[in-house]
Amino acid sequence: MKTLGLIGGMSWESTVPYYQQINQAVKTRLGGLHSARIILYSVDFHEVELLQTRGQWDAAGDMLADVARKLEAAGAHALVLCTNTMHKVASAITAAVSIPLLHIADPTAQAIKEAGYTSVGLLGTRFTMEQDFYRQRLEQTHGLTVLTPPPAERDQVHHIIYNELCLGQVHEASRQTYLSVIQNLQTQGAQAIILGCTEIAMLVKPPDCALPLFDTTALHARSAALWAMS
Repeated sequence: MKTLGLIGGMSWESTVPYYQQINQAVKTRLGGLHSARIILYSVDFHEVELLQTRGQWDAAGDMLADVARKLEAAGAHALVLCTNTMHKVASAITAAVSIPLLHIADPTAQAIKEAGYTSVGLLGTRFTMEQDFYRQRLEQTHGLTVLTPPPAERDQVHHIIYNELCLGQVHEASRQTYLSVIQNLQTQGAQAIILGCTEIAMLVKPPDCALPLFDTTALHARSAALWAMS
C-alpha cells in the first residue's frame, strides 16, 4: 500500500473526516485490521486565512509547497490537499515535489458524470465560487456546466463557512439558508449540487435536499484511498 501525505488543518474540522474516511475505505476493501498509511501535516489555519483575506496567494502557495516537500521527504507517495479553496495554489505545490497531487475536483467531476448530470450548482468559499481555478477545471477538463449563487448569496455561504462551520458550529438557521440557496440554483438549472467546501457536509446532508449532493470530502478521501491501494 502506498503512503498518502495529507495537507490538513484548513480547517481541522474537515481534516478529521478525511482521516476517518480514508481508513474506512481501506478497511472496506482489505478487511481485517488493515488501515491506511498516512502522514498528516496540519497547518495553523489562522495563518492561511490571513493570507487568503489579504490576497497573498503566492505566499500561501509557498507555505503549502514547503509542507508538500516535508511530506515527500517523510515518505509520502502522493499528496492529498484536504481543502477545496487552497487548490488555487495547486500549481505551486506540484512544482515543489516529484510526487502527484490528487486533485479534489477530479473525483468529484467523475462521480457527477457517472451519475449522468451535466449542470451543477457549486457551493464553497467566495474564492472557490468566484475565481477560475476550480470552476475552470470542472468546465474545461470535465465538460460540466457550473452555476453559482448571486453575490449576496455567495456572501452568506462564505460567512457561514468561516464563522460557523470552521469553528465546529452547526445551526439550523444556516442550514435553511443553504437550502434556500440550493433551491435557487435548481431554479437556474442545476441538476445536482457540489458541496465545494470540505466543511459543508457538516451542515447539509442528502435527506435535507431535493437535489443530489456531491460531497467533495467523501469523494476525495475515497479516491485517495483507492489510489493508495492500487
